[in-house]
Formats: sequence, structure tokens, C-alpha cells
Amino acid sequence: MKSLAAQFRSFNGCIRLLMAQQFTINTAFYMLMPYLAVHLSGGLGMAAWAVGLVLGVRNFSQQGMFLVGGTLADRLGYKPVIMAGCVLRTIGFGLLGFVNSLPALVLASAATGFAGALFNPAVRAYLAQEAGKRRVEAFAAFNAFYQAGMFVGPLVGLALLAVDFRLSCSVAAVLFLVLTLIQLRMLPARRATTSAETGGVLADWRTVLANRPFLLFALAMIGSYVLSFQMYLALPLQAHRAASGQGDAVTTALFALSAAVAVAGQMKITAWARARWSSQRAIVYGIALMGAAFLPLLIDAGPAARDAGPPAWITALVPLFAAVALLGLGTAMVYPFEMDTVVSLAGGRLVATHYGLYNTVAGLGITLGNLTTGAIWDAAHQLGHPELTWWALVATGAFCAGCVGVLARSGRLVAQPEPELTAVTP
Repeated sequence: MKSLAAQFRSFNGCIRLLMAQQFTINTAFYMLMPYLAVHLSGGLGMAAWAVGLVLGVRNFSQQGMFLVGGTLADRLGYKPVIMAGCVLRTIGFGLLGFVNSLPALVLASAATGFAGALFNPAVRAYLAQEAGKRRVEAFAAFNAFYQAGMFVGPLVGLALLAVDFRLSCSVAAVLFLVLTLIQLRMLPARRATTSAETGGVLADWRTVLANRPFLLFALAMIGSYVLSFQMYLALPLQAHRAASGQGDAVTTALFALSAAVAVAGQMKITAWARARWSSQRAIVYGIALMGAAFLPLLIDAGPAARDAGPPAWITALVPLFAAVALLGLGTAMVYPFEMDTVVSLAGGRLVATHYGLYNTVAGLGITLGNLTTGAIWDAAHQLGHPELTWWALVATGAFCAGCVGVLARSGRLVAQPEPELTAVTP
């Protein structure tokens, strides 16, 4: 924590504001979204298909529109796009708590999703530009604040839910409104001098799509996102399987551990890796560690009964917590070097658009990966061999690390020449 605080103070006020802003964004988002499905089905009595529609629209309007959000950031400047995203989240979260009809809920969900597509690429491009040669350190600290918000948000949301779901929505909306006002007052208007091509939006997209090393890197990294997303899929399923009747409590503890690893260890992990390896090698080793994180789960002692003694609970849960800790370490190792590599492969040009397409590729990969992982989980348990799921994830990590390693050895991940990182006020 001291290392994170020292790094935080070492950056300029703009970068510190972006990090504090991301903590607030994640806190507001995760105090509401994990509980939305329960509100829609239980509180409003909606059918399962309608709940799926509302949640699916949010995911599609974010993942499918990242490229648009990144392009707008490169074209209009980072500040107005970030502010527009926060305004949309304010409206969307406010509506989610006070509307009951399906069309209004779908509209609110679409607004919250498109908001993320607006400010996510813009914030990362802004941070990369402002940090300059300290990009890796900046992204490491940024990830610590990101993870801290993911941890605090559900706890705050759970407390507010004890009163009313509308209170959670109202508080989340107010947080985004306050963020918008702070950005209006304190966030400098920044835009790289080489932010967009002169031929229009389609020319920008053709430029990004023609960046073959970047596209290959984005495709190679899909496996890492599939692995990290198991915090929301396979690991909670295993928690419910291993801890009879205590699955929710164990899942909460798993998220707490994952956030603690990132917040407490991110800066030290990044500094340690940077002192020993190149960025590409750190990514390869980090992904390999993410895949190896599922090896402890091969030690399956079966579920622990509610009235079982401590030894049975320890045997059932230690592999699960070990897997989460290793997954958190691997993710923390990969993230800052990964974000820096995207900027390097973009050559400092159309950075937000590159981030937008990168996020879209990752989102599509997560969707396909989740479908595959879920199918393997069901088949493995029907066959009486649950370990097949973990072997599949281990293989995913090995394959993904191998792909990035091949790209690095072939010279495709060599940084492109970047323009002078000067920023102008639009």
C-alpha cells in the first residue's frame, strides 16, 4: 500500500484524477450491477428472458460500441467523451431504479453500456498520453485503483440494498453526476496532435485494421481475458460446489482476495517483472501463470458438508483460494505491460481507437470463451470428471502464452515509432 501511495503521489494531478475517477466509476458500477438481475426478477417479477434481454443489451451496447467510443475520443478529444460517458451513466443508473416497463429498462441498460464504451478507451488513451515514458507504472497504479473499486462497490451496494434498490441506483447516479462536475472543473482538455487521420472515420478504422501486429496481438490475448473472467464463472461455480450452502460467502471472499492481491501487490509485481524481463516476456510469463492458476483445483477432495470440521473445509477451499491468488498475480503481471504494448503497436497514433477495437475483440472472445467453458463444465460433470474444466483452462493459458511468445520472437511486437507526446487543448 505504501508503494501504491508513493507512486500515486509521484504522478501529476491529471493522472491522479484519472485514477481516483476510475476507482469511483468502478465503485458506482459494482454497487449496482451485481444485484440488477435479482431486482429485475424478484423485485419487478420479470421473466427470465426479459432479464436476459436487459442484461444482454447492456453488454452488447458496451462491447459492440467500444470502437465507436475510441474513435470519438480520438476525433473530439478525451475530456468531452469521458464526460459524455459519465452523463449517460448518471441517466442510465437513475432510470434503472425508477422505471418498471421493459422498453424503459432496455433503454436505461443501453445507456449504461454505451457509457462504458465511451469513457473506457478515452480514459486509457488519456492516461497513456499523460504518463509518457512512465506508461507501465501509470497503468500498474491504475489497475490497483480499478480493482479496489471492484471490491468496494459490491460491499457498499449490499449495505444500500438493505434499505432499497432505488437507493443504490440513486447513490450510483449521484456519484457519476459528481464525477461529471469534477471533470468539467478540473480535468484538462487533452488531445494528441496526431489523434486522427484526415480522411474521416472510415480512414481511421482502415488504419487500425491494417495494423497487422496489433490485430495479431489482440487475437493472441483473448485467452488471457477468458482466464481472468473465470472469476465470474467457473470459480464461483466451484465455490458453490465445494462449500455446501456457503457458496455466496466463499465467492465474496474470493473477490476480496483477488482485489487485495492487486491493491497490495500491483506496484511491487510490476517493478519486479520490469527489472528482470522485457514487456513481452512479462506478458508471456504472466499469462502462463494465469493458466497455471487452475492447477491447484485438480486437487479435488469433494464438497465440504455444512457441519464438517475445519480440516474438511480447509481441504475443500485451499485449492480454490490458491487458484484465485495465482490468477490475481498473473493478471497483475500482465495488465500494465499489455496496455503499454497496445500503445507501442499503435505507434502513439489513434490510441483510443486501437483501445476500442482491442476491447471489442476481448469482449467477443470472453463471450465465446464463456460459452465454451460452460459447455465443458456441464459435460465434465456429467462424465464424472470435473477436472477436465481445469485442464481446459490450463491449456488455454499455455496456448495464449505460446501465441504471444511466437509473436514476440518473430519481431511482430516491436514498438512502432511514436510522435512527440505533446498534448494540445482543443
